[in-house]
Amino acid sequence: MRTLIVHNHYQIRGGEDEVFAAEVALLKQHDHDVAVYSTTNDRVADMKTWEAGLETIWSHHSYQEIQQTLRQQPFDVLHAHNTFPLISPAAYYAARSLGVPVVQTLHNYRLLCANALFFRDGQVCEQCLDQPLPIAGIKYGCYRESKAASAAVVAMLAWHRLRHTWNEQVDCYIALTEFARQKFIAGGLPADKIHVKPNFVDPDPGMGDGNGQFFLFVGRLSTEKGLDILLDAWKRLDYPYKLKIIGEGPLAPLVEAACGHSTQIEWLGRQPLETVYDLMGQATGLIFPSKWYEPFGRVATEAFARGTPVIASAIGAIAEIVADRVTGLHFRPSDASDLARAVTEFLQLLPQPEFQQMRQAARTEFLTKYTATQNHAQLLSIYAQARTNQQAAP
Repeated sequence: MRTLIVHNHYQIRGGEDEVFAAEVALLKQHDHDVAVYSTTNDRVADMKTWEAGLETIWSHHSYQEIQQTLRQQPFDVLHAHNTFPLISPAAYYAARSLGVPVVQTLHNYRLLCANALFFRDGQVCEQCLDQPLPIAGIKYGCYRESKAASAAVVAMLAWHRLRHTWNEQVDCYIALTEFARQKFIAGGLPADKIHVKPNFVDPDPGMGDGNGQFFLFVGRLSTEKGLDILLDAWKRLDYPYKLKIIGEGPLAPLVEAACGHSTQIEWLGRQPLETVYDLMGQATGLIFPSKWYEPFGRVATEAFARGTPVIASAIGAIAEIVADRVTGLHFRPSDASDLARAVTEFLQLLPQPEFQQMRQAARTEFLTKYTATQNHAQLLSIYAQARTNQQAAP
């Protein structure tokens, strides 16, 4: 199978970039003929505001280059991971003009929300979900805290809704969880085109021993990730295990201050994947305190691969991924006291058989749902459905 993977990289490497790279590697490992069309947001710095805005709506440059690539040899499918902002949905039209099926992975909520997060002023915001256009995103400057930049995003969404791009130019969408799928259906995307395929962990890091006597947080140090809730919860614990924090972000000063006030909190900054996996295997549990609707929870599935249970906020996709009292515990989102309660309850399980059962259940969950082998099979099935949908389209 010959596949063209399309991706707009961020200036700072993020989760979407890692998933993109992992899927390219997965396809190549299975002897697929893979070509990549990509660009980076670095180009935005050299563009005028109006130029970047127009490029976001329709990139003639990307359209012509993708069409030229597709003409050089026959392709079975175009798989887009991220077209925002500089590739634009013109990529779909380039593929459709040559009869190539289009698959789009929905890594975030960009098609429904100007900032792609459903999160504003420190809390979940669905104000634009049931609206024809996310106009409120301009009012609140939801994209990059800029009304002008937000207007460009809303203009892109408006233009392509009027052209029925999302319904007619994409043959299959990939949502990462059923929760995310339902949000996109509520936002107007065609339900029959949205398929659930989670991200995967490869290579398998193997089962850890969980004997480190500490809890672990891994992720961006930001408000939507719930770092303030986590640090507040740790103050409330009478006998806390050590908390190790891996990551960087805007709340770094808050984490640094917490470390200065408590020897039970250790900030490790950014760490290589090998170190992260090593600490995940040692950790008593992983804490996932997000406040927003995570489309997925890759860190949680990595913990599962190591046999490490997860204490997660009961919100969005992470509440779907972590089964309460099976592969971890839930707590009320944005509630530090309830997170402290969950950690205390979790610690009380340690001497009990239930703790080892939870560790084994986490490992089994990984083996059942999040391996590369299963993901490849799911991806091929979606590609086949995309071809069927493309052939049936008017």
